[in-house]
Amino acid sequence: MSDFSIRVYGILMDDNKRVLVSDEYIRGMLITKFPGGGLEFGEGTRDCLAREFMEELNLKVEVGNHIYTTDFFQISAFNNKYQIISIYYEAFALEPITAPLREKPFDFDEQQMAIYQSTGEIETTRFVHWHEFSSEQLTLPIDKIVADMVKQQY
Repeated sequence: MSDFSIRVYGILMDDNKRVLVSDEYIRGMLITKFPGGGLEFGEGTRDCLAREFMEELNLKVEVGNHIYTTDFFQISAFNNKYQIISIYYEAFALEPITAPLREKPFDFDEQQMAIYQSTGEIETTRFVHWHEFSSEQLTLPIDKIVADMVKQQY
């Protein structure tokens, strides 16, 4: 029997109409995705998203409206024994972002690369201006669908 991986992501736009994305280097793969991550046992989806923003960006967020939940079969990019179910919400920063933000995709520094050598994962975040934002900039298939939805809705 295969397993499910439930992922929760936030679409956060700032006052300058820029969309926050996460650039990650995971198991030798470069991925651009929305901020978020895996649901833990005993956790609600909104609590998961708030925790992920705190862990990844040290940022308190308000979780807003539900945007989308995967409605098709999607296998994990990392383990073909897992079916991915992704849930997307609006996210609103409750304070200024103090975590370092990058200007360019995959702009990892030496310290981050050292972390990658020991953990196999690193990430940075950056804003993408609304007029440049599109599904083409994201890697994961479900994120691409949500990016198109967000562009149409907003």
